Amino acid sequence: MIQFEHLSYPKEGKPITMGADKLEVPDNPIIPFIEGDGTGPDIWRAAQRVFDAAVQKAYNGQRKLVWFEVLAGEKAFKAVNTWLPDDTVNAYREFLVGIKGPLTTPIGGGIRSLNVALRQILDLYVCLRPVRYFKG
Repeated sequence: MIQFEHLSYPKEGKPITMGADKLEVPDNPIIPFIEGDGTGPDIWRAAQRVFDAAVQKAYNGQRKLVWFEVLAGEKAFKAVNTWLPDDTVNAYREFLVGIKGPLTTPIGGGIRSLNVALRQILDLYVCLRPVRYFKG
């Protein structure tokens, strides 16, 4: 089990793991999330309700997402004086699947985009865009 400097490991839930050729998802997966800056908290509150309701409906209450808040952006800077704590990156690596809200990058702060930094650090370079063909 990973040790965090500023975060506490969730008391319930289990990590998603990588099997031979697919993700192994327990009934109560731990999902790290970054609430985000600006409109992020409002978006997150609504999205979390939708995710929880979808899992409840799809699995008749047999499965439940265990949300684990990790910090980035303004909230991280206020709490631990860094925009992107190592704990956050390590949590995404440990739990494999996570979600994040919109992050602000301070102007003149001497730091690059937090969104780009996360993508590069975690080697997330896919930018998949669904495309449909319409005749006519």
